[in-house]
Amino acid sequence: MPPQPLEPAYLRLLRNGELRARAAGARLRLESCDLCANRCKVNRLRASAGARCRTYERARVHGFFAHHGEEDVLSGSAGSGTIFFSFCNLRCAFCQNWEIASAGEGSLVSEEELADVMLELQRRGCHNVNLVSPSHVVAQILGALALAANRGLRLPLVWNSGGFDGLEALRLLDGVVDIYMPDMKYADSETARRCSGVPGYAEANRAAVKEMHRQVGDLVLDDRGIARRGLLVRHLVLPSGLSGTDEVLRFVGEELSPRTWVNLMDQYRPCHLAGGIAHLARRPTPAELGAAREAARRRGLLRLDAGGLGR
Repeated sequence: MPPQPLEPAYLRLLRNGELRARAAGARLRLESCDLCANRCKVNRLRASAGARCRTYERARVHGFFAHHGEEDVLSGSAGSGTIFFSFCNLRCAFCQNWEIASAGEGSLVSEEELADVMLELQRRGCHNVNLVSPSHVVAQILGALALAANRGLRLPLVWNSGGFDGLEALRLLDGVVDIYMPDMKYADSETARRCSGVPGYAEANRAAVKEMHRQVGDLVLDDRGIARRGLLVRHLVLPSGLSGTDEVLRFVGEELSPRTWVNLMDQYRPCHLAGGIAHLARRPTPAELGAAREAARRRGLLRLDAGGLGR
């Protein structure tokens, strides 16, 4: 096993001044925003919202708390310090958190206020800062992180995204994020367009996850079993084979690593708009879930999360 990191990655960038430079560079990109895979080129510094994320210059936060329902390697005994960002750069018809991701419930926060939230989660004893749906607020997060780290933040940073992340943003996050936890929602971009309203998801997602793995490698745990660094992939099994589970798992095992930590999730139910869409209006059958479990075994994946189909 590689040596376990003793401190979050971003502290080295804090000490050499690079963290503030990354934050400044990300903010400049908001003038023609390409910080997620939509690359809508909107000037978000001039009272314009992102074309899909509908977010302006400031981030909107729905809430934050010590989350005990994440993967065990994140939640541990003290909880994962979760920050839920409002809106999203995807428009999934089956979104379970549509009030946050689609309706945008939440409050606008400054970078200073977001830094305060990060530090409050640390004061509560959380194991990490877990950024949920962060892909459209990269610049705001980097600005807040630079402030929080300068004021004593020392928790690992978790990037908990829908997997539609831009390579430009990931380059800014190299050496900043400790744990990447992207979804790999679909093997096929046409299915993604129909179900999540974006073009080119599969191609962008694979490129992003490859870059994430290059940066942080396979997941490393400390002596308490808590994640300190690495990649954790989530894959939700959809009905009628819509998620392309076998192909997604082939990619993970062959093009990333058979030691990639995978949470193969079985909790799909038709939420939001899905009840009115024929191919999404039911839960996966036991046979479909069994086929997903068998696909993981056939692809030789060694680290399946026990919270889902990996049990």
